[in-house]
Amino acid sequence: MAEIGKINTLKVVRETDNGLYLDGENLGEILMPQKFATKEIRENNEAVVFVYSDSEDRLVATTENPLAKVGEFAYLKAVATSRFGAFLDWGLPKDLLVPFSEQKNKMEVGKYYLVYLFVDLLTNRIAASAKLNKFLDNTPPEYNQGEKVQLTIVEETDLGYKAIVNNEHWGILYKNQVFIPLSTGQRVTGYINKIREDDKIDLLLEKPGYEKIDSISQKILDVLNENRGFIALTDKSSPEMIQAMLGISKKNFKKALGNLYKKRMIEFKSDGIRLLD
Repeated sequence: MAEIGKINTLKVVRETDNGLYLDGENLGEILMPQKFATKEIRENNEAVVFVYSDSEDRLVATTENPLAKVGEFAYLKAVATSRFGAFLDWGLPKDLLVPFSEQKNKMEVGKYYLVYLFVDLLTNRIAASAKLNKFLDNTPPEYNQGEKVQLTIVEETDLGYKAIVNNEHWGILYKNQVFIPLSTGQRVTGYINKIREDDKIDLLLEKPGYEKIDSISQKILDVLNENRGFIALTDKSSPEMIQAMLGISKKNFKKALGNLYKKRMIEFKSDGIRLLD
């Protein structure tokens, strides 16, 4: 079934001077303008396209990729306002509308806002909302400890960073477990640390447990190889120095050193670590 606001693979049904018409199944025939009708699409008789409404409210297909799709959160810049609401740049010719009813505070041109993209069921138009809560935590979280997830950073708090997990749930990255700069709208890979009794989700940027240590060990080996088998770090080095050189915490650095030493892959020197042949 073809979906508005998503990437679809659609068959070509006919060609006109305006472009190719694609079989939108439940949505009817959808025009893909001539400028997107490549030789490859004509030969394969199908196209991988994003479907949305153009400036005349007609469904069209494009091979251009927007900055976000329906069902996703994105940090977008307001480029205009009107009596209907604010318009955000989302990488397509027709800007994305945020109706006044979907704004937490009145949006201003030039500022960035974290929004959720959805299809207005009354008009079939793609719109955005800054009222994030109503799109999250609508189902119980069903994740396993250590499970890899995609995070969208929302804001920094006293505890750490609020993040959206897989476009579905709220989660938190605690400040004392974050060792890289994070900013609103940033998309990063994270891991489930635990689901609390109140269904709140604790997150990590590094995989918990032994696998995490293995991946960090490999990172240290990579840096050693890049630096002719030696780095000027020891278990006495400051957390800041370790973070600057390797991007990891001192705790995980020391665990990884122990792992590599037991495997006789490194040796400790007074001024650093040396890779063994």
